[in-house]
Amino acid sequence: MLAGTPLGLTGCAGPFSTLHPAGPSAATAAMLWWGMFVLFSLVFVAVCGLWLYAMFRSPSIRDEAQEKHIHRRWIIGGGLVLPLACIVVLLAFGIPAGHSMLPLPPDEGEALEVHVTARQWHWDVHYPDGDISLSNEVHIPAGRPVDVHVTSVDVIHSFWVPRLGGKLDAIPGRTNVLRLQADAPGSYRGQCAEFCGTGHAHMHFTVIAHDPEDFDAWRTEAAGND
Repeated sequence: MLAGTPLGLTGCAGPFSTLHPAGPSAATAAMLWWGMFVLFSLVFVAVCGLWLYAMFRSPSIRDEAQEKHIHRRWIIGGGLVLPLACIVVLLAFGIPAGHSMLPLPPDEGEALEVHVTARQWHWDVHYPDGDISLSNEVHIPAGRPVDVHVTSVDVIHSFWVPRLGGKLDAIPGRTNVLRLQADAPGSYRGQCAEFCGTGHAHMHFTVIAHDPEDFDAWRTEAAGND
């Protein structure tokens, strides 16, 4: 097990790792993942401990009333109390975390609006503020919330930038909104996360986060070229 730990840890980083967040939404999702990992690791250890106890404990003689009392205690404790406690803990962390990832009005400034349309097998990107159109490339300012309006023209796709946020389905005839934000300038890989046909594996895109000043310069240049 220890020998395989370094190999397992290699999956915690990289362009498609949700455990290597580069934005607030992705950091919240990673925090939830680690919280669930710790919680259920404790449950796993407890279950293994009880199994070992049951296997190696010394037998004892009890009357029928004692047996019923012990059985009732395990059913209530293990079948009701433990699952309810786990659910309450998950909801206590999950509901506020999910609320923080919603595309709500930011505390300061305004969110940038970007429209993304999925089709087999590429992404059309449009900026209504500036009338800029791109393909398979999304430019955003670092440190500023971005609301990505996602839809599809053919089948169901899923817009996903693992290091910046969760994934969101692109559904024909419907527009869903995903809040993204990059903490720092850089290039972030994105991928369709819903099987959509023979070209699904190649339906990827790139999110490029600029310094705010560089983003304004890029937008001015891109609007002029269009």
